[in-house]
Amino acid sequence: MEVGEEFGPWLSRQLRLANKTQAELAEELGLTRAAVSAWITKRSVPRPTVMGEIAKALGTDLGTVHTRTTDTQAGLPVTWYHRPGYQDGGRDGGNAAAFAFDADVQVLARETCQNSLDERLVHNGRPVRVRYTIHELTGEKLEAFRAAILWDELQPHYSAVSESSADQKVGRVVDAGVRDMFEKGRLILLRIDDYNASGLTGDDYDDGKFAAVVRRQLESLKSGTGAGGSYGLGKATLWATSALGIVLINSTLSVPHEGRTERRVVGRLELPWRTVGGTAYAGPAWLGRPDPETPNAEVVRSWWADEETVGRLHLTRESDEPGTSFLIVGAHDVASLDQGRASAVTDEDEEGGDDDGARDIRVMHKRLVEALSRDFWAAMTGGGTRLPLLETSVRTLRNGEVVVEEEQVDPTATQPSRTRALRAFYEGTTVDRLTESGQVALRTVPLRLPLSGGRRGTLGTHPGVLLVTEAEDKDGDPNQVHSLRGNRMTIKKAGVSGLPLGVTGFQAVLLVGHAAGETAPFADEAEEFLRAAEPPEHDRWGQTEELTLRWSHSAHHRISRLTTEVNAAVKELVVRPKRPGAEESSKLRKKLTVPRKTAAPKRGSGPAVPELVELDAEIGENKEWRITAEVKLPRADELPAMTPVVLLDVRSGGRPRLDWAELVAVEGCEVEGGVLHFAQGARKAVFRGATDPTSHPVRTELTRLALELRAGSGE
Repeated sequence: MEVGEEFGPWLSRQLRLANKTQAELAEELGLTRAAVSAWITKRSVPRPTVMGEIAKALGTDLGTVHTRTTDTQAGLPVTWYHRPGYQDGGRDGGNAAAFAFDADVQVLARETCQNSLDERLVHNGRPVRVRYTIHELTGEKLEAFRAAILWDELQPHYSAVSESSADQKVGRVVDAGVRDMFEKGRLILLRIDDYNASGLTGDDYDDGKFAAVVRRQLESLKSGTGAGGSYGLGKATLWATSALGIVLINSTLSVPHEGRTERRVVGRLELPWRTVGGTAYAGPAWLGRPDPETPNAEVVRSWWADEETVGRLHLTRESDEPGTSFLIVGAHDVASLDQGRASAVTDEDEEGGDDDGARDIRVMHKRLVEALSRDFWAAMTGGGTRLPLLETSVRTLRNGEVVVEEEQVDPTATQPSRTRALRAFYEGTTVDRLTESGQVALRTVPLRLPLSGGRRGTLGTHPGVLLVTEAEDKDGDPNQVHSLRGNRMTIKKAGVSGLPLGVTGFQAVLLVGHAAGETAPFADEAEEFLRAAEPPEHDRWGQTEELTLRWSHSAHHRISRLTTEVNAAVKELVVRPKRPGAEESSKLRKKLTVPRKTAAPKRGSGPAVPELVELDAEIGENKEWRITAEVKLPRADELPAMTPVVLLDVRSGGRPRLDWAELVAVEGCEVEGGVLHFAQGARKAVFRGATDPTSHPVRTELTRLALELRAGSGE
């Protein structure tokens, strides 16, 4: 049985909820005010015979007074509180944090699963379990849910947003979501439940996890040093995935609050600035019980709901295990259309401008499974004495009936080679060199950590662990390196440049920070450094503002050197020794995926300049060109800086220039501000880049590429 709250604090809150004073309660009970005050201040408790009279005065039953695990239903009802407009006339067109992410269930899976990993309860050694439930409502089920979320209170606010939707991106999304719900009579709920996690602990307003998620923006309060998140942006994906801007929350706490742990419920709505009935509202709104301690009891706070209420809100949890349930109301997956995966979209739909594909529950199910197996395969893998950190599953319902059976995500089915490599590391069965199929080779690679505060020198060398094994067809693209740190979420995926033709396909895993072992030297420092080197998407390591502020503007070069060490170690393991007379450069030219029309530069009497000699290119997942280039460096005391410029190779007219989304040094050079600076004494340099798809004037697969090296800034 759940432990109840102490009588005094519980009674004090019930009196506020009922808008009743201590003197009024004393008068109803026929006692002195001093007696009631003694209960409130915990100096005494009422006699059992008085408990029944207190229950009658509060309009509740005797059991509620004895157990004190919930509030009485008397007094202020649950309602929506809308933040008033700013007194200085300022307006917000929506929550800016939500614009950091697309309406993409795969991005949602990455961010929410990362948050659950960060909040895993570690004392019991068990994994955090995360379940995604897609639930489409129609007919009476939809009507009942709208009544449960007090839709009639929200309708005027949605109408006001719809009237001005042409001027606001958020308004257009919300307007389309409301029209879809009423015109097509459907609503998609997407619920994320985690178990064996800390839950949203803390006060409604003071510092704590609850306030960080529900009340505040850009605040990250994570439980461990190896946490994945650091910007406080990941929670915004919840609201970005809702076409109605509504997320409901039910949390079971690992640490009691107000003497309770179960069914702490609250809701948050994100809308742009609007006027309703002549009153201006700033944007967000909260669903909760009015707080009597706020002016006029207008501001609402979370409340302790009963089982019937969480059932109506589709927030029922399967056990009393700590964790949180987030319910996204009106979920949509616009990215499924952009990537051409919404097979349910017909030609007729496209002609009509319909977006049924963005709300195709079967496609959502498939894409969630894909994302979880791709980004969290390592967190779901165990071996030896190391247990998995994570278990995930996805299920899909319609009006409570199963549409797609619950699917437990199995990393060995989608990432067989990588999971084999990780298990071998955990079980101590790695080898020094690959001689047989199925073996896993291990190398250590150094990450030289800089001193903080811009000081010159090295704090220490952290030995990262590189695992290499033969690739299998189910792994996807071969010859990839997946890099991860403490929470075992894949951070970086990259190919290895300069591989000769005929190399046996492989997969490699780089473990750094706590992933390399809790006892690895400088593991804590590596976690801190690499975490600061991640952008909000947590999909790469490189130059960031935090890295510059805490270390230096050149600190990211340490990561470039790590990449160079990794590539060299991979080649040493997978490339066969060169046979006498082999012409590796000829093989590389045959391997090129992008045709080039370049002639060898004429040698003049001027200073020697670097020469582009080899180029590999492919189209990436986001329709970007991913390029690896090798530069031949002449013997010279000083080499000029060069800028790589990527152009579209067209038949006539000027060649359009594309923007770089990423440009990193691999070997023999450094990148600063998009300019290559070559290492003194090096005979070749290798760099890698990815174009910005938004700068492509036409579809990527219809283009051909040209790469030039230009002196100086490249203008």
